Amino acid sequence: MTLSDWTILCDFDGTAAIDDTTDTLLESFGQDGWEILEAEWRAGKIGSRECMAGQIGLLDMDRAQLDAHLEARKLDASFADFVALVRSLDVPIAILSDGLDYAIHKILSRYGLDWLAVTSNKLESVEERRWKLSFPNASSECQSGSGTCKCAVSVNTSAASGKRVLLIGDGASDFCIARVADFVFAKGKLIKHCIANNIPHVPIANFSDAIALMPSLISGELVKRAEHPIHLKDLVSHA
Repeated sequence: MTLSDWTILCDFDGTAAIDDTTDTLLESFGQDGWEILEAEWRAGKIGSRECMAGQIGLLDMDRAQLDAHLEARKLDASFADFVALVRSLDVPIAILSDGLDYAIHKILSRYGLDWLAVTSNKLESVEERRWKLSFPNASSECQSGSGTCKCAVSVNTSAASGKRVLLIGDGASDFCIARVADFVFAKGKLIKHCIANNIPHVPIANFSDAIALMPSLISGELVKRAEHPIHLKDLVSHA
């Protein structure tokens, strides 16, 4: 197996980007009530689509404030290098996010990466200081109630390309897709989820780690060892 057998789907907020952009926007411009929606989502009372739609409706900012806020958001220091590496190997990579398309494109453009394909929710201006979120990539069959059904995108990507899917993610929006992806580079909460559900993965702290693990993915050793987790720690420590 070679790396050409793979296509990469990468989460954005907290993965490619250091911050969760929606969270930072709500902290800066959210009106009262967004924290309640957050708590209801974390308690499992509502899905992320319902939560985010309500929260975005509570943002009070104009476009200049939005753009200034996004100007301060940063990508992982090694993400651009990772993209350059996989591109040089002719491996498809795309952003798959339950976040905001406008924010993702704005941030990527500062790094010269706006050519990356992005699948996400759509941020729309309603009035000068009012916004709404639409969900062109939602699915009525999505069990998590996400705005972007990552599972459906993964399955469709694999079927269309005939390639295996490598997921790179960090949080709850990646839990479902981790089950259907062929392998996972996991950050944050996704690490514990993969361990608890016996999902083939390797933990990473950043994209410098992802770059270092590429030789093992290319050779096939990484996936082979993941089938026998007792050896995975040694593989990662020496990658």
